[in-house]
Amino acid sequence: MPLTREEVLHIARLARIGLTEAEVEAYASQLSNIIDHFGTLTAVDTEGVEPTAHTLPLRNVMADDVPGPSLPQAAVLALAPQTEDGYLRVRAVLE
Repeated sequence: MPLTREEVLHIARLARIGLTEAEVEAYASQLSNIIDHFGTLTAVDTEGVEPTAHTLPLRNVMADDVPGPSLPQAAVLALAPQTEDGYLRVRAVLE
């Protein structure tokens, strides 16, 4: 299913990108090929297959949260871009 020039320009407008005429023609061909590949997927028999969001089971790969000793105040303040009277100085966040 070849995409028209107008369809490619519509997609570009939705993506907020500007295209040259050469890019419009190139992307029309490339996007048409991608869409044609989806036609292959319709030929696959999925009867009895449960819909899934992931092909593999999910598992948490985060390390356990184990408490440890804190850094000394002087070490933390040495890492901060701005300090004042032994505290971290940040910009005010007011509306």
